[in-house]
Amino acid sequence: MDLKRQVIERWPARWPVQPFREPAWARQEPTYAACSPALIEAAVKRAGARPSGNWYVFAAARDIRADRPFGARVGGRELVAWRGPDGGLLVGPGACPHLGAPLDQARVHCGELVCRWHGLRVGAGRPGWTALPSFDDGVLAWVRLDGAGGEQPTERPLVPARPAGTTVDAVATLTGVCEPEDVVANRLDPWHGAWFHPYSFARLRVLSAPQGVDVAEADDRFVVEVTFRLAGKLGVPVLAEFTCPGPRTVLMTIVDGEGTGSVVETHATPLGPDRDGRPRTAVIEATIAASGRPGFAAAARLAPALRPLMRRAAARLWRDDLAYAERRYALREDRP
Repeated sequence: MDLKRQVIERWPARWPVQPFREPAWARQEPTYAACSPALIEAAVKRAGARPSGNWYVFAAARDIRADRPFGARVGGRELVAWRGPDGGLLVGPGACPHLGAPLDQARVHCGELVCRWHGLRVGAGRPGWTALPSFDDGVLAWVRLDGAGGEQPTERPLVPARPAGTTVDAVATLTGVCEPEDVVANRLDPWHGAWFHPYSFARLRVLSAPQGVDVAEADDRFVVEVTFRLAGKLGVPVLAEFTCPGPRTVLMTIVDGEGTGSVVETHATPLGPDRDGRPRTAVIEATIAASGRPGFAAAARLAPALRPLMRRAAARLWRDDLAYAERRYALREDRP
């Protein structure tokens, strides 16, 4: 028996990190036969038909501060966000109602924005400028744009289920030339994981996927067995479930293994066209980690140091996945 096999067989099963054996990249089991284009397209269409109440994620909640405004764009509309005197989230049009100055360059004074061009103040509202419905869920900032959504508005967004208790969260944001459906399609193709991201995933198997066009919402999920690679041949094996609670959101939940209950929320927010008229989409992804292990509470106190590492890992994946989403959009646009 070789040394590697001895180590694997004697490794305690209760430890979250496990050694694993895998074939060389080119010798993995191909997944294209199971990855049906029609299956993915049907899942994307079902997601797109779900209501959103016209709510859009536009930023990480901690990026919105009381001492300076935050500029954003959603659906081609310029927005500005800041915190009021009570710390509440305020969002409104990004152009000053006087001469159109950029309010993301304004100053915050006594909870109001003061335009740097002529000193006009805006807060909850004034002629030509009205604050928009907004919501802070503790991790992400949302805005409701009824004109862009065109749906029946709801009082609050449908925030996906998150783990209770002590958590560590981080938010990564990247932008690509594509539409939200291309981002959703990427996440609803778990078969590409170990092929396209071998630096992060190993031993990936899709255990179940929704079949057909008409699927009950309770059955509309992908269940995946995967090992998150840490270093070399060490990784964390888990069982993960992918669902779409809204038209522009894909939720990955760890349902078994280390970190059960942890989630990764991927939100695809349309930004509007670029200078060439091509659609731009922001991927705003929140990772919310939890663990029942005694040491997790102590680790959570290091959250400020952990967040940059979590963001970097998510950004590395999405640099690849945005290439996938952009390619999907380009191919769709090239069709006669």
